[in-house]
Amino acid sequence: MNIANLSPESSKINTQKVKMLVFSVGNLNAALHIDTVQKVINYNTIFGSGLNHYGLVNIGEEEITVIDLHKKLFNLPQILNSDDKKYLLLAVNSANETFGILVKSTPELYDLSLENIRELPPSYRRADTLKIASHVTVIAEEDQERTVFILDPDELIAP
Repeated sequence: MNIANLSPESSKINTQKVKMLVFSVGNLNAALHIDTVQKVINYNTIFGSGLNHYGLVNIGEEEITVIDLHKKLFNLPQILNSDDKKYLLLAVNSANETFGILVKSTPELYDLSLENIRELPPSYRRADTLKIASHVTVIAEEDQERTVFILDPDELIAP
């Protein structure tokens, strides 16, 4: 099940849950549906011109496009210190193309209730850099709430 294709009708059962891998991008929280995630690996050297938010990494026998979401969303490259943990979250879109997302901290797995996931309005998606997100939810943790934007894998590697 791809969360990007969820509609209000699909959440008729209030107890239905979906697994999401949640990670931070700057001060934002993002997530991918677990069905789109292939694996999370340690950071590899990423090659690119530095002119845009795309790079390239060689994993095994495959060249994979890597997205620096921090640069895409905030127009600033993600600053990685030598003591930072660095990961590549490998995922796949509906065209079966593998891509990577550079993340600075270990992604967390959550079971999220479908009744708490809301579709973002199309007008917002057209107007904002967060058009890469299709849905939003709030995760309650101890004394705070985290707003999480659920990413659409097909929008991530679109130009």
